[in-house]
Amino acid sequence: MLAAHLPPPPDGRVVVVGAGKASAAMAAALDAAWPGADLRGVVVTRDGHALPGAADGRIEVLEAAHPVPDARSEAAARRLLATVRGLSADDLVVALISGGGSALAALPAAGLRLEDKQAVIRALLASGASIREINAVRAQLSAIKGGELLRAARPARMLTLLVSDVPGDDPALIASGPTVPGRTSPAQARELVARYGLPLSPAVRERLDRAPPRLPIPDSPAGPDEVRLIAAPILALEAAADAARAAGLTPLILGDAIEGESREAGRVMAGIALGVQRHGHPLPAPAVLLSGGETTVTLGAGGAHGRGGRNTEFLLGLATALGGAPGIWALAGDTDGIDGTEDAAGATVTPTTLARGRAAGRDPHADLAAHDSYSYFAALGDLLMTGPTRTNVNDFRAVLVLPAEA
Repeated sequence: MLAAHLPPPPDGRVVVVGAGKASAAMAAALDAAWPGADLRGVVVTRDGHALPGAADGRIEVLEAAHPVPDARSEAAARRLLATVRGLSADDLVVALISGGGSALAALPAAGLRLEDKQAVIRALLASGASIREINAVRAQLSAIKGGELLRAARPARMLTLLVSDVPGDDPALIASGPTVPGRTSPAQARELVARYGLPLSPAVRERLDRAPPRLPIPDSPAGPDEVRLIAAPILALEAAADAARAAGLTPLILGDAIEGESREAGRVMAGIALGVQRHGHPLPAPAVLLSGGETTVTLGAGGAHGRGGRNTEFLLGLATALGGAPGIWALAGDTDGIDGTEDAAGATVTPTTLARGRAAGRDPHADLAAHDSYSYFAALGDLLMTGPTRTNVNDFRAVLVLPAEA
């Protein structure tokens, strides 16, 4: 995908920076596409997502923690900023940005410590806030997000290549927009904090109350910056639709930006699937319902909970709503290969998911209540284990519906 979006290699120096779960693979693709360019740089990806040696030594690959940043995330952000400082208008910066970059390159704004940001992120992740809302708060607490990496690169010109993992594909929200001037404000962040009742340290509250205005980013004398979207959730869904047609199925793409509580989204999807099977609406079986986006799991403050991510919770909600209906199967997974913080990408549901769960001593309703969907599907051997895919176009869900008599 990346090579098709590249201009001809420039005559001058190319400086590469990047952050996200796809950044190592993107760096390798850029290195291969521009073998003769004067190219160097550094990118940061999630632990286990690097491609050692793939960029031939010209682009260094760092690793850091996700979804909660660690000291390596802070160090990586400092490296990215240092790499683009001191350039000239003759230099081109290529930024390789993908989902996950918010945590992987996390430099606290002035007056904040890493521990302050970690506490806010943990609270946001447990609150049920959408990725759009989480990134809006992150950007206000960061010294690299919201276009600050772009500012540091001036007077050089920047080409940003994006792999989107956010509903709507807004460049300012992908990895919290380190190369795209932010459009959110401290006031919006304060409203989100109040809405979800997030506990804040005095330093974070002071930052949101008294954040200095961000000055406009000057243009480069070398010409306008470019932002190119090279991969997005809808492309994955369209590819799946093509595969479904080739298999003799009728696909229906329900959207690439579905959000909301994971278990409730699963129950809604079950209702649509049953409508297809019983009444032929909104299309007749055999069919496959495809969707993407990012649902959420609200853990709430305090209390114990089990293991799982938004995809396994979506599937357990779907399975309980289907009640073992024959002729309906489902798969859901995060396209980066990691559902939340687990080692599974997601799982699969079959008409026997509930019966096999009971035989294994699992109660699907109790596991849903305890947010223990991973354990449920692990007991059945139905987890989807891909390992890191080194890309990230958000969640992928497919529900296969056959006629009831099948």
